[in-house]
Amino acid sequence: MIYGIGTDICDVRRMRASLERHGDRFAAKVLSDAEYAVWKTRSARWPERGVRYLATRFSAKEAFSKAIGLGMHMPMTWKSCEIANQPLGHPQAGQPYVVLHGTLKEWFEARQLEVHVSVTDETDYAASFCVVEFQGETGRKAP
Repeated sequence: MIYGIGTDICDVRRMRASLERHGDRFAAKVLSDAEYAVWKTRSARWPERGVRYLATRFSAKEAFSKAIGLGMHMPMTWKSCEIANQPLGHPQAGQPYVVLHGTLKEWFEARQLEVHVSVTDETDYAASFCVVEFQGETGRKAP
């Protein structure tokens, strides 16, 4: 049963401007520690790829926050929601998935939810789509 659906589109140029204005502090605010390490590596090799990586993560977290119905309000925080990719060798290598941390993870698991996320980017835009499903027996629980 679908609990919620979220979508978001992000202007990559806006991400670039935020990075120029605030430097690494902006990325550190939005990204988990694992995401930040990937961002640093990608940015060092190809700065534009790093900007797009940041934009897809920003967009996916926004889509997820909409799908769970909380927006960016506790327990949803930028760092408690991580967008990872399946590793090479995995049957769905490269596929994005959501990793939750702390209170948000507890909140999500208590509601018996499961999440599916898709991200894409082009030159100027990054977009994400997120579906959250209820896995329990009695239907949707109030947030």
